[in-house]
Amino acid sequence: MSESVAPQRPACPHCHRPLRGCLCSFARPVTNEVPVLVLQHPLETGHPKGSVPLLQLSLADCRLETGERFDPGLLADWLGPPGHSLLLYPEAVLGSQPAVPAAVAAMPGQLVVIDGTWRKSLKMLLLNPGLQALPRLSLHTPPPSRYGSLRQAPRATQRSTLEACCLALGQLEQAPANYLPLLAAFDDFVQQRAVIS
Repeated sequence: MSESVAPQRPACPHCHRPLRGCLCSFARPVTNEVPVLVLQHPLETGHPKGSVPLLQLSLADCRLETGERFDPGLLADWLGPPGHSLLLYPEAVLGSQPAVPAAVAAMPGQLVVIDGTWRKSLKMLLLNPGLQALPRLSLHTPPPSRYGSLRQAPRATQRSTLEACCLALGQLEQAPANYLPLLAAFDDFVQQRAVIS
């Protein structure tokens, strides 16, 4: 006797999300001068409330790699030579490399962002010495989170990956207004997800 297989829900051919959760209408194309590398924890993959898919749809230069512990050689290739990459992460954690104030930081070759819960992102940092060696960029006095009650953060200073990335890119490129349309679209995304949750 063969087992019945549940039919797959129709998916958007562009964002690959189920049609009910299609992200395409929220995308706001942005030509980011600083390329972005997102290192995503596997548990965030496909999360319906995650912000990275919208970030990927919108940024012109955004690469995504998924894992928890990365092969050191591969990670070194992704990060490039010393001084190429800047990690967006609080400098107080682990007594890290010196933080780079956004106002004076030279334009890095790449912004590296860890996507995961606070605990998971810290675990990824601990498991990957190549990330610990990077200079860091912290967001100081960021505006209130736009996630609202959709995804609660344990710390008041924490932001979604999309929010943090837009704020950091705006600071580094000295063009925060370039990212305001995407942040506004994220507000709409959050409202939609709150309705269908």
